Amino acid sequence: MGEAINLVNNFKVEKVIFNCGEFNDLEQELIKVLDKKKIPYYSCIEELNIDNKKLYFLQTKEYDNENDNSNVIYTELNGYRFMFMGDASITTEKEILDKYDLPDIDALKVGHHGSRTSSSKEFIDEINPKYSIISVGKNNRFRHPNKEVLNTLKDSKIYRTDENGSIMFKIKNNKLKIELCNP
Repeated sequence: MGEAINLVNNFKVEKVIFNCGEFNDLEQELIKVLDKKKIPYYSCIEELNIDNKKLYFLQTKEYDNENDNSNVIYTELNGYRFMFMGDASITTEKEILDKYDLPDIDALKVGHHGSRTSSSKEFIDEINPKYSIISVGKNNRFRHPNKEVLNTLKDSKIYRTDENGSIMFKIKNNKLKIELCNP
């Protein structure tokens, strides 16, 4: 979120989607820029159509914890299932499991940088990700990802931005290909 204004100022942005909950100070500053540039924005949506594909926003409840208000997005592309957890915690994971009958996931963007507050064994066992992607800074002060989370994810192929750099998933000829750009 901290770089959102720079993104809007330096790239063509058509729309912005905020998570559920009250707008924090960073979001309010971004909204001023969006209004000035006449860029529409939305909050707490359930789904978004892009061409003939849908993004499903699974987290549409408002929590008193900003991390739990993170957008949790599920989509299916060419038969491959992707889930992006934002910073959602075990609390949000449990509510998503209670609300949805989720299939096995091909690629999971692991919640909250692999912190111990997310990626419960119950959740991971239920969605059974084939690939797990952890977005985390090298030598970060929080020591993410957590060792227990890594152990919980052991049945999936784990990619980490601190070790692998940028991680790109491409679907070509109905085959999923993973490309890495080392840091």
